[in-house]
Amino acid sequence: MSDALISLKNVCVHIGSKVALHDVNLAISAGEIVTIVGPNGSGKSTLLRTLVNAIKPTGGQITRKPDLRIGYVPQKLHIDPTLPLTVRRFLSLPSRVNDAVAEKALDDAGAGDLSKRQMTDLSGGQFQRVLLARALLNNPHILILDEATQGLDQPGSADFYAQIAQVRQNFGCAVLMVSHELHVVMAASDRVICLNGHICCEGAPETVASAPEYRALFGYGTHGALALYRHQHTHTHDENCAHDHDHAQSHDHTPKASL
Repeated sequence: MSDALISLKNVCVHIGSKVALHDVNLAISAGEIVTIVGPNGSGKSTLLRTLVNAIKPTGGQITRKPDLRIGYVPQKLHIDPTLPLTVRRFLSLPSRVNDAVAEKALDDAGAGDLSKRQMTDLSGGQFQRVLLARALLNNPHILILDEATQGLDQPGSADFYAQIAQVRQNFGCAVLMVSHELHVVMAASDRVICLNGHICCEGAPETVASAPEYRALFGYGTHGALALYRHQHTHTHDENCAHDHDHAQSHDHTPKASL
């Protein structure tokens, strides 16, 4: 994909003797929200760490747009509870940013009133918005979030994802997320990638929700995601959805779960 911000071709990653990822082909373009789903141990965090250059692939090729700016929101960040650290000071670590830049980032993250608060006094949702603000400081081309809503309740997660959608609109950036919250993710994403060591299926949310590979990994609606979709059997699955599984028979598209 020539207009991709970042692309992977046949990427493999070994962690020690374990093959964490193999033959991953992926491209992210400006403005799209892409979510990676998969079971524990499927390589989701490894893939994100490879994209941000924290892990070197053992095979394949990664191509990044020249001068690509990435904003990263980690799964968690521990701050010593005895350390006095305001939100404003946190945004200037390790490199100082001026007040105008810090205030804009906080506003863009929906955390504009938190500047003088102590980091250790923030609620889980407030803390994640501050991490989001930090990721926005460099006006990223792509925003990467690794289960950024872990530990938040469902309304808090929904609010956070709504903020992410607003960020995408304001910045024109791509968003790449990892999440277990399928009921929210499916509604918030332009494209979903189902990962289990390799990409076993991908496409629009309603396409992935009905793919046999997705259902084999997540069941027929125990997570509530499938209830979002009532569609006719008129789409086609990506060719990546049609291998590695013996159970790719015809499948019912009627939602089996309720939110």
